[in-house]
Amino acid sequence: MEQESHALLDAINRAIVQFRGNYSRWAAVHGISYNELLVLYTLREQGYCTQKQICDRYLLPRQTINHVIGVLHAGGLLTRRPGPGREKAYVLTDAGLDYARPFWDFLEVGEAAALRRLGSDKLRTLAALLQEYDRALQESLEHREGKQP
Repeated sequence: MEQESHALLDAINRAIVQFRGNYSRWAAVHGISYNELLVLYTLREQGYCTQKQICDRYLLPRQTINHVIGVLHAGGLLTRRPGPGREKAYVLTDAGLDYARPFWDFLEVGEAAALRRLGSDKLRTLAALLQEYDRALQESLEHREGKQP
């Protein structure tokens, strides 16, 4: 692969890491872990979550999310409800909503400001291109599985 292609892929990977790093730093400043932020973020978007959904969505180990959910559940912030199939789904309790709302509100203001700055058309294009590249990369790597480097 040529040097320009290497540099381009490196720039994309660094941008993605830095993007996720912004959320991680924000979470640390506000006294929560990045993984807890991901659970709260999922609950904001869906209203409930299962461990499997979060693990699949963010490519995280099950034991990591199990720990976060266990801490939130033990603290009275989450409660179980029947989920899809045999899985346990979790929803925020009233205390959990009171706990999460300030995080959600603060994030929403920051994310909305960034969106206004970039513009929804650019962000939509960025999301579509990243998803398209992800599918292409996944397919090409799966095609190469089992072959020696």
